[in-house]
Amino acid sequence: MTRISDPHFADRVHASFALQNAMALIRATLPLVEHGRTEIHVPHWAGIEQQHGFVHGGVVGMIADSAAGYAAMTMVPASASVLTVEYKLNLVAPADGDKLVARGHVVRPGRTLIVTQAEVFAVKDGEEALCALMQQTIMAVTHREK
Repeated sequence: MTRISDPHFADRVHASFALQNAMALIRATLPLVEHGRTEIHVPHWAGIEQQHGFVHGGVVGMIADSAAGYAAMTMVPASASVLTVEYKLNLVAPADGDKLVARGHVVRPGRTLIVTQAEVFAVKDGEEALCALMQQTIMAVTHREK
């Protein structure tokens, strides 16, 4: 992994996550922030279900995007933030569980573009089942906090 450009990256990531009303709307939490890696957890509740009772694919994409994006944010300087340029999401199984866990990590940190990946798991009775894979390109935005 690359050197840590901001020793307070975890505080910055948590502060940014707290500003995301969309994450609060779906009851998401950010229990893990490490250099180049994060996790977002979302409980399964009726407000995020689609018509078959699974967690909606849009919510799956949302947490994959944020988990990988915040993994990228752990690697940029304190004076920078990140924005998603694009991502490709494969839904490989229904999001059917008690909660979802999105694990994002950095594949290649660049100065301007950062390549990330995320996996989303549905957790049911303590067992994880992969439900989505995502690859993403993130743009580092300088002189912009949050």
